[in-house]
Amino acid sequence: MSDPIPMVDYLVLGSDPHLVANECGSCGARFFDRRNACASCGAVGSFAQVDIPTTGEVRAFTIVKSWTGGDDYVPAVVDCGGTSVRGQIVNTPPDPEHVSLGMKVRLTTYSIGADSTGTEAITYGFEPV
Repeated sequence: MSDPIPMVDYLVLGSDPHLVANECGSCGARFFDRRNACASCGAVGSFAQVDIPTTGEVRAFTIVKSWTGGDDYVPAVVDCGGTSVRGQIVNTPPDPEHVSLGMKVRLTTYSIGADSTGTEAITYGFEPV
């Protein structure tokens, strides 16, 4: 069995899982994908990797009701120290009594499956604090 692998390049696994963004050296805008130029100010080639805080507040969410009999889920936008992060709210019932705007959350990781050799794919979400 191999070490688990992150589902996205910007998820760092290990004893202290966290997200890493590319920050523009000119304007400070942050992006989770690779960039040649800043989409905010147009600067070219001046990016540094920065760790994103692992706690934040829910700024937007919706509750998706499964029509196929699967589980309902809650995609959200979370403000993590000024950086907007998209992820699912997990480890709480997907209903308005348990998820709300301004709710304090923290980053968590979980397995989304394994391949035939047993290598697990790990993704992230946010759970209530």
